[in-house]
Amino acid sequence: MKRRDFLTKTIVTGSVLTALQAHGSLEPTRNPAAPRLKFAVIGMNHGHIYSMARSIIRGGGELKCYFAKEAELNGSFGKAFPDAKQAKSEAEILNDPEIKLVLSAGIPIDRAPLGIRAMKAGKDYMSDKPGIITLEQLAEVKKVQKATNKKYIIVYSERFENRATIKAQELVANGEIGKVVQTIGLGPHSMHPEDRPEWFFDMKQVGGIITDIGSHQFDQFLYFTGSTEAKVLAAQVKNVANQQYKGFEDFGDVMVQGNNGSGYIRVDWYSPKGLKTWGDGRLTILGTEGFIEIRKNIDIARYPNGNHLYISNQEGTKYLDCNDVELPFGPQVVDDVINRTETAMTQAHCFLAMELALKAQAMANKK
Repeated sequence: MKRRDFLTKTIVTGSVLTALQAHGSLEPTRNPAAPRLKFAVIGMNHGHIYSMARSIIRGGGELKCYFAKEAELNGSFGKAFPDAKQAKSEAEILNDPEIKLVLSAGIPIDRAPLGIRAMKAGKDYMSDKPGIITLEQLAEVKKVQKATNKKYIIVYSERFENRATIKAQELVANGEIGKVVQTIGLGPHSMHPEDRPEWFFDMKQVGGIITDIGSHQFDQFLYFTGSTEAKVLAAQVKNVANQQYKGFEDFGDVMVQGNNGSGYIRVDWYSPKGLKTWGDGRLTILGTEGFIEIRKNIDIARYPNGNHLYISNQEGTKYLDCNDVELPFGPQVVDDVINRTETAMTQAHCFLAMELALKAQAMANKK
């Protein structure tokens, strides 16, 4: 497995620290440029926090300090970011006037409450997905965000951190496939239960498979169709292959209709051991003049790496290797924090993607 893929999808617990070291994900990270803002990290329960921090560093951020309740998480994070210091508490970070942005990939149920505390302390906040796991949390986050005018950013990394998806944004914006009619987002994942902490199997702490993985797909649906309003038409969740974990969900799918297009979403925990990555993630974008297919992590039986894009339109069919495409998200977030703009993602889009995932999850749970 490539280092980036492992880091992106591994949940960091004491049992996998050795594996993190073996894959090189604890290598030092430094920002050679003069920093444009200082940021901090609170909570590193999911490995996404490493790529999140690196994205802000790429944008000109300086990681000042970090804190986790778990000693082993502080240890591994400190090895990856040796120029940052370990804070003694969350309060030390929230009370530091130099820190403008707080990042977190804590246990999902804790992410929204932390974001609320960060915004009330005068910080912008950037959470791993799912950044919110209940509709009640969403209502409170919206209330505090409006009152404080601070940013609540959720990292939908399947779009922001995938180079082929970034390239697709350019192609769609240029009219290469005409008007987008539908997106089909597939988010398969590998399970590796031996490396998962107890909270991973508790849907009350995770929010459910649609809330968690599906939030990526809702973000892409909204972005590529240009929808600003949408409703969930149908949703279901199942536990087919992992019934030893009571209440767990290993499959979910959704049909959604927006004011500018429709979407289908499928997520699961079934990636086989024979697949050379954590999941064959794909996105198909159907337009009136053609279509794009993105193979995010692998092109099975052909290329073991990711970032593959296929496009077919009125002028022909071609393949694009997107591994050299720049990732703008980190620099855009830093710009937005400094300039109070919305270039990375609007607040309305951020909340709507999460709201749709939560409503789909609620619909599925009622069946």
